[in-house]
Amino acid sequence: MICPTPLGNLGDITARSLDALRSGDVICAEDTRVTAKLLAAYDIQKRVERLDETMISKETKHIIERISRGQTVVFCSDAGMPGVSDPGNRLIRAVQDARLQVEVLPGASAGVTAYVASGFANPRFYFGGFFPRKAGERERLLESLRKLDAVLVFYESPLRLVSALEAVVKVFPEREVAVCRELTKLHEEVYRNSAPQVLDEFSRRAQGKGIKGEVVLVIDGSSALEQVHEQDKVLDAAGVRAAELKAQANLSGKDIAAQLQKEFDISRNAAYEIALNR
Repeated sequence: MICPTPLGNLGDITARSLDALRSGDVICAEDTRVTAKLLAAYDIQKRVERLDETMISKETKHIIERISRGQTVVFCSDAGMPGVSDPGNRLIRAVQDARLQVEVLPGASAGVTAYVASGFANPRFYFGGFFPRKAGERERLLESLRKLDAVLVFYESPLRLVSALEAVVKVFPEREVAVCRELTKLHEEVYRNSAPQVLDEFSRRAQGKGIKGEVVLVIDGSSALEQVHEQDKVLDAAGVRAAELKAQANLSGKDIAAQLQKEFDISRNAAYEIALNR
């Protein structure tokens, strides 16, 4: 049984999750200390077994044997929904591959909470898990998502937040960004502004007392202004290509327009206009 736990505020636990923790034959947790505090808060006296990323590789076979014998195994991650950017997904897949039932209880998820808290209007969102650690990988990922009509949601370490924001500013300088920090906890914060201003704010904090707490980085979908600028870049590049084609081969305007349509995914009218005027 997959049992979500609160992001921070212990009052967010659901009645079904509490019932599962009380009735399960065994509770397995990513961090036994974190889950033990939750159990103590609700006077649930159960032994908790560690099942983190390392232990899942070793204990999955044993867990499957327990379930096969009819035991109810309850799995908790540190916070939120197990299986979302944590090792629980490997356990779920292994149990399903063994043709055994996995019951998933609904509950808290930092990604969904941050998406709603950001206030961005786009009705679609893309959850990317943890943001890449390397600068080049961050930028390539963001570039690959440039045309996606959705809000982008990533988990990030407070120690890497500034470098992550630098990548966002480089790729999406005109977008709004929300940094959602310590969700549901005492010092919860949702800081939303333009990408450059958010970078300035958290760079200042990093140089001061530092940045603390769990962080979700939310990037708004493309704005009308960004779409205009992107289209201008495409048309400029198509113009350069049209000049190259004219210089390299004896092509008709129709042939050049067809090639521009294919390479730049622009309308036929735009391609013809560029072909004739360059």
